[in-house]
Amino acid sequence: QVQLVESGGGLVQAGGSLRLSCAASGGAFRNYGMGWFRQAPGKEREFVAAISWSGGSTNYADSVKGRVTISRDNAKKTVYLQMNSLKPEDTAVYYCAAGWGTARSQYAYWGQGTQVTVSS
Repeated sequence: QVQLVESGGGLVQAGGSLRLSCAASGGAFRNYGMGWFRQAPGKEREFVAAISWSGGSTNYADSVKGRVTISRDNAKKTVYLQMNSLKPEDTAVYYCAAGWGTARSQYAYWGQGTQVTVSS
């Protein structure tokens, strides 16, 4: 069992940056790939980025590629999402999850989410 807690969300102006963090506890964090998803009001939860257990492989949604970087620190049991050049359409609740792939079904554990709001 892995517990995940996100932090770092907030209100930012378009063009700004945020770094989200996801702290893990209760399980073998380094055994899991980790991903970030987001869900905007009235929309399905969608894949944002993923990183392998070692950090050697990453994958990004086309909508964020070039603006977002996922990273992890296995010693701290934390995964990060650095978001730059934010746009109003990035507004959503951001969730971290343990697993690997681009589909929600490929992730076994989820955090509660952190709100990101980008004003125009």
